[in-house]
Amino acid sequence: MARYEDFLKPTPAGLYCPPGDFYVDPTRPVDRAVITHGHADHARAGHGKVLATRETLAVMEARYGEDYAAATQTLAYRDGVDINGVSVSLVPAGHVLGSAQAVLRWNGKTMVVSGDYKRRRDPTCPSFEPVACDVFISEATFGLPVFRHPPDTDEIAKLLKSVAQFPERTHLVGAYALGKAQRLICLLREAGYDKTIFVHGALEKINALYESFGVDLGPLSPATVGKKQDFAGAIVVAPPSATQDRWSRRFADPVVCFASGWMRVRARARQGGVELPLILSDHADWDELTLTASELAPDELWVTHGAEEALLRWAELNGRKARALSLMGYDDDEGED
Repeated sequence: MARYEDFLKPTPAGLYCPPGDFYVDPTRPVDRAVITHGHADHARAGHGKVLATRETLAVMEARYGEDYAAATQTLAYRDGVDINGVSVSLVPAGHVLGSAQAVLRWNGKTMVVSGDYKRRRDPTCPSFEPVACDVFISEATFGLPVFRHPPDTDEIAKLLKSVAQFPERTHLVGAYALGKAQRLICLLREAGYDKTIFVHGALEKINALYESFGVDLGPLSPATVGKKQDFAGAIVVAPPSATQDRWSRRFADPVVCFASGWMRVRARARQGGVELPLILSDHADWDELTLTASELAPDELWVTHGAEEALLRWAELNGRKARALSLMGYDDDEGED
């Protein structure tokens, strides 16, 4: 009887499928790769052939240029393709635009590689779809019970309340360029904020890409023109690193904000000089991780990266077989959390 490791196994280059002869989210250049989403720790340039959703391929091209791979293949959500006898399909992961779980079927077994995912609604991408499987391969970025993300509407309300209280100051919000920034902007629009939102130049290309796929971000303007007083009372969205460098001095007494799941840790906010932490993450929190494992009830739970130990202990206490893959290279190098 074939073992699950004969179907998919961890290697130094990432998760490898021997019968299909391809990798999922490889960390090194390989001949054939299935990519779950466009964040840099999962989608790297230099592969031979890349299979992904149309949106993820567009993100990779926007970030790496047209020659990021020798060949590409688009796969729509829920469509299937055969790779050397392994059935591969992609279903929504709810993480960022184009994000997908890779569903692999071979020899009567189903293994699902979640990539990064979350269970709560995101106005910029389809919601996570659970798929019954024998092995569920999960991330654990926020795999500790302390990480329980509040409703995103509460965090947006905090930001808008501060904007109303301090009309003479600029609210400078650090948000990662791919996914978080666009979600933040859409949530502000849903909350009724219809004023121009100013954006750092590093966000413009990805913002335009989102809009090309039908995500309406409302009125935006570059945060590179105008005088300091022009930004009083405004919301400016920028990469987190920009909120701490000289670029931020152009704004009127800025309120430095940071939208991240790590803002649950007060010390991390203080150390980062964040005046208004916003707990807004594109990853599953503890409750979502354990809910998903309970709902799917796979024969085995494999954990790729993050805080594996607590999730493994939870699995043990709940009578579930689990193992840590301890894959290298899936860190928050872009911090897109």
